[in-house]
Amino acid sequence: MTDSNLPSSARPTPSQEIIWRNVMKTSGLLQAQIMAGRLEAEGIPARAWQEGAGGALGLTVGLLGTGYLDVPEEYVAQAEEILAWEFEEEEE
Repeated sequence: MTDSNLPSSARPTPSQEIIWRNVMKTSGLLQAQIMAGRLEAEGIPARAWQEGAGGALGLTVGLLGTGYLDVPEEYVAQAEEILAWEFEEEEE
């Protein structure tokens, strides 16, 4: 997601910078991308990423295969609540 796709409330002004915080580590990039889509559906800007070397080598396991899900600092509590609810629902 580029900054131009962010909701206007999350877009940085020239003097403001978005600080991204990690809310989840996953085993592989695909799961992080799915959860980023879930958060974006709720109006929360999200970024799914993987270490560059892991992506270049096509790794899906181990440290370089780990997927990361980040959201802007002001959305961390909302994102964690949604992610917790998603995983509670899966367990039932």
